[in-house]
Amino acid sequence: MKGYRKYFGKKIVWFLITFAAAILLNFILPRLMPGDPVAAITAKSAQGISDASAAQEIYNHYAEQFGTNEPMYVQFFTYCKNAAKGDFGLSFSQYPRKVSNIIGSALPWTLALQFPAIIVGWIIGNVLGALAAYIRKGFDKVLMPVTLFFSSLPAFGLAVILMIVFAINLKVAPISGGYGYDLIPQLSWKFVRSVFTHYQLPFWSIVLISIGGQAIGMRSMSIYELNADYVKYSRFLGIKDRKIVGYVFRNAMLPQITGLALSIGTMVGGALVSEVIFSYPGLGSTILQAVSNSDYPLLSATTLIITIMVLLASFIVDIIYGFIDPRVKAAQFD
Repeated sequence: MKGYRKYFGKKIVWFLITFAAAILLNFILPRLMPGDPVAAITAKSAQGISDASAAQEIYNHYAEQFGTNEPMYVQFFTYCKNAAKGDFGLSFSQYPRKVSNIIGSALPWTLALQFPAIIVGWIIGNVLGALAAYIRKGFDKVLMPVTLFFSSLPAFGLAVILMIVFAINLKVAPISGGYGYDLIPQLSWKFVRSVFTHYQLPFWSIVLISIGGQAIGMRSMSIYELNADYVKYSRFLGIKDRKIVGYVFRNAMLPQITGLALSIGTMVGGALVSEVIFSYPGLGSTILQAVSNSDYPLLSATTLIITIMVLLASFIVDIIYGFIDPRVKAAQFD
């Protein structure tokens, strides 16, 4: 028990240090981008106004409202205090909408797209990798090269190919959007069916990209474990192969679980390419819009969400490792 407390204590300390550094960078880096978004908003509001002093008053009003007239350290502490309450201020690019409302409307679309796609790709990839390592034959000679081919394609390239083949040529799927442009979001069969049909191409573009990497990783780890000394010794003792294989694939799954956790942690921003190509109304498109318009509050909020999810995913994996991998426990007493 002492070893576990030591292990968990170290992980918690490093989690807090990393989180504090991430918060600081998350605040500073967006504000180093060129351009003055307050001036852009002022230009829109001051159209037709020839009086320079009036335009300056408008600029000062917006600067005070967004807090950009304060020193940087004051802005940072204000940002931390408001972020702790879930208040990320107003958006520059979609003024006067609140950042929390923008994220709240986009986040469910991204989660509904990314989470199932990551899980499906992870399961299919690991099953194919395990079969390729254990059975070989057609799995290793046919399916592995096919999955490797898809994973080697750039994300935007595969998305464009799927769009051209299924949306433009075969016309079995819509080209873009999260639902029909002539529909109003509501709980009706027509709307749900439209969402489902628009969902297919972005979903499979993510799944096909992720299968290859998972399969290759699982195959390599499984082959390594199958050739380990404990497997040879167990077979020499006459232990049934089915029982040995269970331990082999459990050990081989450990790095794959880490990859799954990190994929889930980064899924909020990982759908950027698919969402942009298919004009899907998720958070990836929102991040691109925030970068294009130097929208500091929106960009800081979205990157903060990604940062927290990645850190939590890594921390949870480390904690789980402490229970499922006996090598971690043994290392604490060395």
